[in-house]
Amino acid sequence: MYPFLPSESLLFVIYLIAITAEAMSGALAAGRRNMDIFGVVVIAFVTALGGGTIRDLTLGRFPIGWTQHPEYVYLVISAGLLTTVIAPFLHNLKRLFLVLDAMGLVAFSLIGCSVALTMDYPTIVVIMSGMITGICGGILRDVLCNQAPVVFRRELYASVSLAVCALFLSLRALGIDADLNTAVSFTAGLMLRLLAIWREWKLPTFSYGQHWE
Repeated sequence: MYPFLPSESLLFVIYLIAITAEAMSGALAAGRRNMDIFGVVVIAFVTALGGGTIRDLTLGRFPIGWTQHPEYVYLVISAGLLTTVIAPFLHNLKRLFLVLDAMGLVAFSLIGCSVALTMDYPTIVVIMSGMITGICGGILRDVLCNQAPVVFRRELYASVSLAVCALFLSLRALGIDADLNTAVSFTAGLMLRLLAIWREWKLPTFSYGQHWE
């Protein structure tokens, strides 16, 4: 392992949590659009593995991770199908969706940073890698579900990913133990996202209502 990078076992656990959470959030999004089982599986897969796929293509990292680990595909599909079974028995599905999506956002942001660091990319590329991994799966999910992506609304979403990446790299520069850094960054990012939802923190918007002449 590279110095100041999380251990492979910790990253593996975080990755499993992230793809499971995002697959479930994708399945819930598909359910809101009354999709059939095939649609649920597709949305779950794209949400969970789409961000990492786009990151790997962008960074030139081949082969793409999930193509070498079919067990990840089975896990994602299973999580999506399980969600269709348990969802009718759960209350506050919107709240569950937001929590799962927040977990995936933060976890994928940290994984994206770690991947770019192992490839010795400069800091700005490391941050972009983290953000691509964190937000692109959700963007694909929302587009396929025919709704405006969360990342493009006023909510703190992409900015949370940016903050997580910046915190992770800052603590790394200070020489903080890698696993502790990951745990602190994950916890802080998750709390920030959930607090932003609860307090309805929003970014300023640009509105230009005049007609072009």
